[in-house]
Amino acid sequence: MIRLYIREATADDIPNLHKLIEMAYRGEASRAGWTTEADLLAGQRTDPDDLATILSDPAQRILTAWRGDNLAGCILLADRGSGCGYFGMLSVFPPMQSLGVGRQLVTAAEAVAKARFGADRMRISVFPQRETLIAWYERLGYRQTGDTLPFPYGNPRFGLPLRDDLYFVVMERELA
Repeated sequence: MIRLYIREATADDIPNLHKLIEMAYRGEASRAGWTTEADLLAGQRTDPDDLATILSDPAQRILTAWRGDNLAGCILLADRGSGCGYFGMLSVFPPMQSLGVGRQLVTAAEAVAKARFGADRMRISVFPQRETLIAWYERLGYRQTGDTLPFPYGNPRFGLPLRDDLYFVVMERELA
């Protein structure tokens, strides 16, 4: 596992965050890693305005992982109330995937959610078609709850669907 410096994102990080997130999820560049959504969605994953909104919301944070001066990854975390934290938008620079960056970011997000939001459990939502990613989360202790969430069809801000059967499965893990 590589050594990283993890800190909360600031508004100055938005250009680098946006580039990283798009590279990790969409287009040909995302295929260099194993977490691509390029076969499910085209278009954007997020935009600078969305990132600015997240950073200005006291119930949300974005953690960044740095290797020297290079942004290696990021993760969004949010307070969902009643002791429930949520993480999403886990993004790792594709050539650095499988080096432990994602695991370190999830661990950090869990710790911050517990300390800042009083979370005793964490949730994530994942496309069921991403079986390899679901298996990775299961190795981290996450389990499918049986709940599902609809995909926001018709809102291009979340991407342009390449299929008509998209939805999310909800996974959860109790925090120690």
